[in-house]
Amino acid sequence: MHWLFYVLLAVCAYALVAGYIYVRKAAHERKKADRIAFPEQEGDASEGSFWDMFVFYGPILALKTERVAFFDRFTRFSTFLRIYASFGVIMVGIISVGIAIMLLISVQLTLIFQPEPTGIYAPQNIFLIPGLNEYIPSTLAVWFAFIITIAIHEFGHGILCRVEKIGVRGMGVLIAVIPIGFFVEPDEEELETVKGISKIRMFGAGITNNIVIGVICFVAMFLLAGMAVPTGGPVLAGVYQNFSAYDAGIPTPSIITAINGIPVATRDDVSTLLNATRPGDAITLTVEHEGVPSTYPLTLSAWPEELGTRESGFMGVHYYDSAMVMEQVDRGISLGGFFRFITIPFDTSAGGQALRVLAFETPETRYYQEPFFGFWGIVHLLFWCAWININVGIFNAIPMVPLDGGYILKEGLERLFDRRGLGKYALPVTTFISSLMLVMLFSIIAIPYLLNL
Repeated sequence: MHWLFYVLLAVCAYALVAGYIYVRKAAHERKKADRIAFPEQEGDASEGSFWDMFVFYGPILALKTERVAFFDRFTRFSTFLRIYASFGVIMVGIISVGIAIMLLISVQLTLIFQPEPTGIYAPQNIFLIPGLNEYIPSTLAVWFAFIITIAIHEFGHGILCRVEKIGVRGMGVLIAVIPIGFFVEPDEEELETVKGISKIRMFGAGITNNIVIGVICFVAMFLLAGMAVPTGGPVLAGVYQNFSAYDAGIPTPSIITAINGIPVATRDDVSTLLNATRPGDAITLTVEHEGVPSTYPLTLSAWPEELGTRESGFMGVHYYDSAMVMEQVDRGISLGGFFRFITIPFDTSAGGQALRVLAFETPETRYYQEPFFGFWGIVHLLFWCAWININVGIFNAIPMVPLDGGYILKEGLERLFDRRGLGKYALPVTTFISSLMLVMLFSIIAIPYLLNL
C-alpha cells in the first residue's frame, strides 16, 4: 500500500484525538471560569490538572508539565557543569565562525557551478526531517535518535538554567501527528536579570550536549561495528550494464557459490577459475540471493579498457568489499574518519555505498557474522544518534536569532559593546549578522531554482 495512505491515516487519527482533547479542554476551561465566578460550586480537581497538561500552539499539541524539580537535582554538580558549559561556549564559538564561513563558501560555489535543484540541493533535503529528506530514512532507529536529540538539547538548557539560578516554568513535548520535539520554558523575568557568561552558558548548553553526545555515539558505533566479521565470500555488489552478468539478470547483492559447478569460497577462488578463460567462453555461474541458489549461463566478454587490459574473460560484476569497510571502521576514530562518516547518507561513490551498511538496513548486513542478535539495529541507532545530534548542534550554532548561536552572539555583543559605551549598536549589529545568515541560507535553496528557470 502506498506510503501516502499511511500518512493520511496518521493525520486523520491525530486530528480526531487532538479535536477530542481540544473540546474537553475547552469544557474544562469553562468549568474553571465558573468556579472562579461561583466559588461555592464543586469540581473534580484531579480532572482539571489532567486537562491542564494539554496546550495547543495552532495545530500542534503540547503535553506540558510544571513539575520541573528534576532539573534541581543537577545543581549539586554546579561546578563541573559550569566548567563543561564554558568549554562548550568556546566550542560553539568556533563552530559558529566555521559554519558562517562555510555558508559563504557554499553560496559562492552555488553561483559558480549553478547546480540543478535536485539531490542535496532539493529544498526538502535542506530540512532534517526523516522521510521528507530523501537521504534520511523514516525508520524506528532514525525517529528514536531524532527525539532523543531534541530531548538532549532542551534538557541541556533546563539543567543550566537551574545551575545559573534561572527558574524553569515548565517542560513538555510537542506533537504534530508524531512527537516533533521537546521544550523547556525558562522564567523570562529571571532570565532577563542574568547577564554575561552565565546566560551564554545556558544558551550554549543544548548545542554542547548535542556535539558531545554525537561524538560519543560515533566512537561507540566505531567500536561496536568493528566487532562484525566479514564472511570473506565473493559477494556481488552490482553488475556492469550491457555485459554478460547484466544480460543474464544476475541479482545483487548475491554471493557466488560455484563456477561451472566448482564450489568457490573466496574472490581468489573465482579469479583462479576465470584466469583460465578467454573472451567468448561460456560458463555457468551459481549465486545465492536471499538464501535461494540459482544458476545462470554466461558468455564472457573482453575486459573494458578503463578496467585494464587482461586476457581472461570478463563477467561484468563488481564485488562488495566487506574487508575494506572494516578497514574504514578501524580508521574511523580519527578526525579524517569522523568527517568521512558524516557524509555517508548522501555519498553516492562506490566507497560511500559500501559504508551504507553502517547506517541503513541494507542486504549487505547478511554478509557479516553478527556477534549478537540485534547487532546491526544498535549500530544504526548509534550512527543516527551521532549524525543527527551533530547536525542539530551545528545548525543551532549558526549566529542567527532565534537560533541558540544567535542569542549567544547577541549576549556577547551586548557585553562587549557595553564595556566600550557602545551598547546601542549591539542590537543593530546582531540584526545585521542574523539577516546575513538568513539571506545565505535562503540563497543556497533559491539559487538553483533561479538559475535554472
